[in-house]
Amino acid sequence: MSGEEYEGKIKPTAGPFKKASDASGGTARMYAQAVSKNKENTKSERGMAGDPLDEPVQEFIQCSTDKVIKNNNNAWIVLGRDRPSARISGFGGRGDTQSAAIDIVVGRLACLGPSMSITNDGEKVWVNPDFKFDAARIYISQKTDIDGALDIAEGKVGSPKPRSGIALKADAVRLIGREGIKLVTRTDNLNSQGGFINGIRGIDLIAGNDDKDLQPMVKGKNLVTCFKRLCLHVNELCGIVDSLLTHQTSFNKAITSHFHVSPFFGQATTTSPPVELAGKKTMTDHLSQTKQSIEWWKSNIENFQFEFFSDIGSKYINSRYNHTN
Repeated sequence: MSGEEYEGKIKPTAGPFKKASDASGGTARMYAQAVSKNKENTKSERGMAGDPLDEPVQEFIQCSTDKVIKNNNNAWIVLGRDRPSARISGFGGRGDTQSAAIDIVVGRLACLGPSMSITNDGEKVWVNPDFKFDAARIYISQKTDIDGALDIAEGKVGSPKPRSGIALKADAVRLIGREGIKLVTRTDNLNSQGGFINGIRGIDLIAGNDDKDLQPMVKGKNLVTCFKRLCLHVNELCGIVDSLLTHQTSFNKAITSHFHVSPFFGQATTTSPPVELAGKKTMTDHLSQTKQSIEWWKSNIENFQFEFFSDIGSKYINSRYNHTN
C-alpha cells in the first residue's frame, strides 16, 4: 500500500499533535483487547521505562534480498538497493548494479494518522517506503535520483542523476557542530559514477520548496567595499555642492553691492533695493541653513558608515560568524 492509497482511508489529525497514547489503528476488537490488557498491567508493563508496549504497526513489503532490522514500535533499518517506494521503483527496482541503499526510518505512514496494522476485514496492512508520509528518515543510496524521490525543486544546482545521495527528512532537522559546520561542494574531480565533475555547483537554500525566485547570495566584504565607495562618491558630490555654494555666495555678494556709473559727472548710482535685500537674505540663508545642513549631512554619513560597515557597529551588515564564497 502506498501513502496515496492510505491517505483516503485515514484522515490526518486536526491539530499539530496526536494523542500521547493511541492504539486505535487496528480493528475495534484489537483496540478493546489492548485497553483491557493495559488496565490489568502495572505501570512498568505499559511501555514505561523501556518496557514492552503493544501498538499497531504495518507490515513492510520486503524484497527477497533485503536485510531488515526492526522492533515492535515502528523503527526500521533496511539494507537493500535503491528503492524510494514500490519494489520496482528506483535504480534497484530496475535491476541496476551499484545501487546499494540503507533506509533508516521510523513511523511508517505516520503523517496520515494512527497506524493501521490490520484492516476491519482482518487483513494485514502491507506498506512500501513512502518518502512523503513516513515520519522521519535517513536514506543513503549508492545510486539514486534523490531530488525526484523527495520531490525537491531543482534550484540552481540542478538535479543530476544517477548519483549517490543522502537525505534526512523529519518534522524538525538539526545539524549541530560543537566546533563549526561546513557545507562544502566540489572536493573531488570524480563523482560516484566515475564521471568527471565539470564546473562547480554551489549551495541552494530553498524555503518552501519554491525555486522560482532564487537569487545569488551577497559577499559581505565586497558589499561593504561597494557601499564605502558609494559613500566616497556621495562625499565628493557634497564637496562639489559646498564649492558651488561658496562661489554662488561670492557672486550673490557682488550682485548685492552692484551699481552703475551715472552719466552725470561719472557719479555712482545707488544699488537696487530689491536686489540688495534679496541678496543679503540669500547669503544669510546659505550660511545659516545650507552650509549647516551640509555639515550635518557629512556627520550623518560618517555615523552611517560606522553603524553598518564597522564590525563593532550595532547593525554591521556582515555576519560575524558565517561565511560564503
